[in-house]
Amino acid sequence: MPGRRRAIEPIDRRCAIRILIVGGGCAGMSTALHLQRGLRERLRRGEVHLTLVEPQAYLTYHPLLAEVAAGTIDPRHVVVPLRRELTECKVLTARITRIEHASRRAWADAAGPGEPPAPVELHYDVLVLAPGSVSRTAPVPGLAEHGRGFSTVGEAVGLRNHVLEQLDLATTTRDPALRQAALTFVFVGAGYAGVGALAELEDMARYAVRGHHHTTPDDLRWVLVEATDRILTEESPELAAHTLAELRERNVDVRLRTTLESAAGGVMALSDGSRFAARTLVWTAGVRPNPLLRDTDLPLDTAGRVRCLPTLQVLGPDGRALPGAWAAGDGAAVPDPHADGAPCAPNAQHAFAQAELLAANVLVALDGGPHASGIAEYLPGPPACSTSLGLGRAVAHTRGGGRLTGRRAWWLHRARHLRRLPSGERRVRILVDWALTGLFSREVVPIGRPEQPDRPEPADGRPV
Repeated sequence: MPGRRRAIEPIDRRCAIRILIVGGGCAGMSTALHLQRGLRERLRRGEVHLTLVEPQAYLTYHPLLAEVAAGTIDPRHVVVPLRRELTECKVLTARITRIEHASRRAWADAAGPGEPPAPVELHYDVLVLAPGSVSRTAPVPGLAEHGRGFSTVGEAVGLRNHVLEQLDLATTTRDPALRQAALTFVFVGAGYAGVGALAELEDMARYAVRGHHHTTPDDLRWVLVEATDRILTEESPELAAHTLAELRERNVDVRLRTTLESAAGGVMALSDGSRFAARTLVWTAGVRPNPLLRDTDLPLDTAGRVRCLPTLQVLGPDGRALPGAWAAGDGAAVPDPHADGAPCAPNAQHAFAQAELLAANVLVALDGGPHASGIAEYLPGPPACSTSLGLGRAVAHTRGGGRLTGRRAWWLHRARHLRRLPSGERRVRILVDWALTGLFSREVVPIGRPEQPDRPEPADGRPV
């Protein structure tokens, strides 16, 4: 019956070990892939059962969303179907609602489109928490009505269409105020996501206006609002300063130590006292741990992340590893020895590296117990982060601690993310996308909004 709780054993009762992975993002899917390889024979013999629970049936590779928005990558190619890659893993498309580790149980709501939630109870022996993070928002007046996010493929495609539509509007309108608002693009948050998205879209729009009469790149106004005193806070001060100089050279108005106070009525009111109209507001002001973690009996830090030991085992109340509980990714407070023990930054580099180590440690624990001597601590390598700033331009850290800018950084950025993408097929598809972009001119036609055939139309034929 709909809404009735039904207990589902994720494995046959004869199976000795049940591993539950919560989250199918970079950390969750990568952990599942490594465990799938290491436990393949045991999985096939039924000695171990691997279950992954994720609300979406795919992984979204966020570091390449900026290039999706710029039109250099097909949107479908930055998502990896979980079931296609995790052939030895049971994938449940559901949302975990509660975890009670003391009894080794978790509850999930699985529901199809338009159907009421169907509560599912899952039993496990080993828990891997990797639910990732969600966008951090603020109670800014008008943000909900006028702001756009940038964390999903749909949002990236929608933003691309919107920017191109604003260029069309500015070319056709005779209202100077409307034209100015249409050509003003505001991004709040100067982390990797915000800087990459703004730079890629600015590069695309600069090319697109070539086909618009009476509009030039100098007519476009790009504003980047950052509350701290620098952009790219995870980068070295030198690389952040270089990126800031390049953005300003491209006439991007970067406002440091500034916040968005209001966006009511489409008028951007900043803390420095400036006010101006803009039809495009993109909110990329960081992330916060998944709220799901608050619905567990596991210890959290003040930021809401699961407290972890360097071995990626969850830290128990007695200061020792909590048996059968592991965590990685954005929702795990894993000590970073390079940052005086502060938690690792929430980025893809740490997520993939932690997932690989976590899987290796779980395999050791399965064979030798939770205190086996082979369980290793997470020792992150040198920063290997990068962001694209448009075609042929990027900033990047090298493994050796060096810094690259320009075309060399752009090639490194692409090679790095192509290698990290957890799907051989998707790597080939993205490589083809990049090759076609290099051979032909940019595509600057908006895809348009999807049809909604179920919505009625009035008698005059105008859309509802």
